[in-house]
Amino acid sequence: MALPREYTQQSCSVARALEVVGERWSLLIVRDAFFGVRRFSDFSAHLRIPRAVLAERLDFLVGEGVLERGTGTRPVYALTAKGLGLWPVVRTLAEWGDTHYGPRGPRRLFTHAGCGGAVDPVGSCSACGQGVPVGDTVMSPGPGFEAPGEGANAVSVALASPHRLLQPLR
Repeated sequence: MALPREYTQQSCSVARALEVVGERWSLLIVRDAFFGVRRFSDFSAHLRIPRAVLAERLDFLVGEGVLERGTGTRPVYALTAKGLGLWPVVRTLAEWGDTHYGPRGPRRLFTHAGCGGAVDPVGSCSACGQGVPVGDTVMSPGPGFEAPGEGANAVSVALASPHRLLQPLR
């Protein structure tokens, strides 16, 4: 029996946010959109998510205004302004996971494209002190990163190299 999506008895902003991004796979889809994943087939291959679940989650995130779907025979997905507002959440969760579950260190490093300084979870550059927009952040493999093995999907291979966030992988 599936649990309900809504927290009807809660009058809380966290509960409202969880109604949108709290379901299994939703934040990973959003994370991948920040990483530059745009195509349904790439989300599916990288996340290894059942296609029906992916279609439902993408439709829901589009309906909630977190993602927008391009038109065409092979639509692509992109974060909206509302979706971009989730970057500090995704980044802070990654930092928390690296701290508590990353014995070899962070899987990914985030640097300022402008000066190369480290970017903290709230978007401040350690070198120049500027606030760094998500699109000016470069993601690189960190010490806890495991290189994709032989036969890895194209997204995993692309993410093994430094990449500017929000830039389409292909």
